[in-house]
Amino acid sequence: MGQKEKLIARLKTNPRDFTFTEAESLLGYLTYHRYNKGKTSGSRVMFISDEHQTKILLHKPHPRKELLEYQVRQLIEQLEQEGLI
Repeated sequence: MGQKEKLIARLKTNPRDFTFTEAESLLGYLTYHRYNKGKTSGSRVMFISDEHQTKILLHKPHPRKELLEYQVRQLIEQLEQEGLI
């Protein structure tokens, strides 16, 4: 099982400790790339893909590293709607 499959399996369990770094890695495997609006985009980070229609907006948590529970749920829902997980 590769890293992509491991991250998908972990995300599907709706973990409370899913980090922003893990989400960014998973989205990278799914052909999304990070899009920052200028130097002062703040903690809102958009992920876009040329292959997929949805744009994924995540709030980069600080000072903690883990995404909040609702963010993990939203990420799961968006990726399921796209048929990626």
